[in-house]
Formats: sequence, C-alpha cells, structure tokens
Amino acid sequence: MNQTTLWIGFNAFVLLMLTLDLGVFRRKSNEVKVKEALVWTCVWVFMAFLFNVFVYYQLGSEKAFEFFTGYLIEKSLSVDNIFVIILIFSYFNVPAPYQHKVLFWGILGALVLRVAFILAGVELIHKFHWLIYIFGAFLIYTGIKIVTQGDVKLDPDKNPLVKLVRKIFPVTEHFEGDKFFVRRDHKLWATPLFIVVVVIEATDLIFAVDSIPAILSISDDAFIVYTSNVFAILGLRSLYFALAGIEKYFVYLKYGLSAILVFIGAKMCLADLIKIPIEVSLAFIVLTLAMAVLASMALQPKGEGASNSPPK
Repeated sequence: MNQTTLWIGFNAFVLLMLTLDLGVFRRKSNEVKVKEALVWTCVWVFMAFLFNVFVYYQLGSEKAFEFFTGYLIEKSLSVDNIFVIILIFSYFNVPAPYQHKVLFWGILGALVLRVAFILAGVELIHKFHWLIYIFGAFLIYTGIKIVTQGDVKLDPDKNPLVKLVRKIFPVTEHFEGDKFFVRRDHKLWATPLFIVVVVIEATDLIFAVDSIPAILSISDDAFIVYTSNVFAILGLRSLYFALAGIEKYFVYLKYGLSAILVFIGAKMCLADLIKIPIEVSLAFIVLTLAMAVLASMALQPKGEGASNSPPK
C-alpha cells in the first residue's frame, strides 16, 4: 500500500468518526456521564491498538514500535492538557451540556494545526539536521520547567487571540445556549462559548510546541507522527470527561512527564553519539508513567480539604 493511499484512507476514517460523533451520537447538547466517557475512552484506545496492528503488517515492526511509543507520549502529555482544560471550563463556568461541543471544535482545530506543525517539523529535521539539538535542548528545558513553574495560572483576557476576537466581534455577556454566534440588531455577536474554543485552541498550540518535538525524537516518518498524534487527540474528549473530577489522583504525574521530556530531550541531543533503541525508550516511558500514577494513588493526602499538590 503506497503512502498516498495510506494518507487518504486514514483521513477519510478520521472524518467519518468525527461526523458520526457530532452528527449522530451527539446531535443534542447534553452532559457526558463518566460511564459513557469511559466506554468511549476504551473504544479510542482499542482503535489505536487495531491501527497499530495494521501498521505492523503494512509497514513493519519498527514502524509499529514507533507508532505505539509516539501514541503513548502524546497520550501522557494530553492528560496534562486535560487538567488545563478543566481550569478553562471552571474559569468561564461552562455548563456541562456544552462542554462536549466546545471540545469537539477545539480538537478539530487542533488537528489542522498539528498537521501543519508535523509536516513542517519533519521537513525541517530532514533538511537541517542540527535542529534536532535545539528541539532536544528545548524539551529538557520544558521538562525542568514543569516541576519548577508551580501551579498553572489562567488569565484568558490577556491572550492575544482572545483580544483579537473581541476586536473583531462584540461578545455577548452570557451564554446563548450552545451557540458560538448570534445576531442582534443586524450585527453578528460572538458568545463566551466561542471565546472558550479560542482559548482551548491557543492552549493546544502551546502544548503542540512541546509534544511535536517529543514525538519527532521517536520517528521522522510524517505518517507515523501524524497518526499517533491524531489518535491521541481524538481520544482527548472522552478522556477529559473520564478524568474530570479525579485529577487529584494524578498529583505526581507532572514529575513523570518531566522525566520523560528530559529523557527524550537528552536522547535527541545525543542522537549522533548514542543510538538508544526504540524498545528502551518505550520501556522507560511506560515505567515512568506507571510509577507516577502509582505514587499519586499511594501517597494521596487524606481528608476532604486535601490539596491537589504533592505534599511538601
């Protein structure tokens, strides 16, 4: 099967799933229950597994390892993204029934942005190999920053994209159902729900700056990088509804993500001196994530007023 057929077939599959999601399964805005979210999370993970099997038989075991490792990296980084989305929804007081629609359009925009990032990143590394050292150093810096920057603070009104939207459109004071735009006095008004989508897009753009270099350390095959990214992002909505409210059980996850990014960054910087097998990278990522989650569960502070931050 040639590359053109693979790209067309995969994107047709993505469009079909997105159409079914919003046009069939979620035609009405209503709250997503945890049970439903867990089912869909399992469905997306299973689809990623089936696609990994497809990659194994079509492209070989090395590409299959690259896809799985890349998917795992993106999935673990997306958990951190989810906690920021929780803060965004809380900041804007987005009603639960509208959250799925916001995430749908936010993630659809993220897919488009990531395609551009991935294709540009792969092309740049192929043409300018020295960029791999800059990406590696950036990942090490990001990994260290994760554990030193403290809690994330949101101030969407200072976001350049939000400021731009407010200059272009007047914004209604309250939500207008699940609408992004409404007409008033012959003028088009944006609603706060559209502002939330813009903030989520801007947030994903920031996360993409970290995640794309990370996955480029695993593979320089644009198809593998793209598909592993897409599967991780497509499962983000259901994972959000499954994890929302239990983020306190992942208080040590940021330390695991920090270690993974530093490891990947070091791997990129040393790529021309030491060739670390993909199996070693995969084992390190799995063990680090497992230790971070187990530590979060085992060392969770007791009591109603327990903080979501690790004990000092």
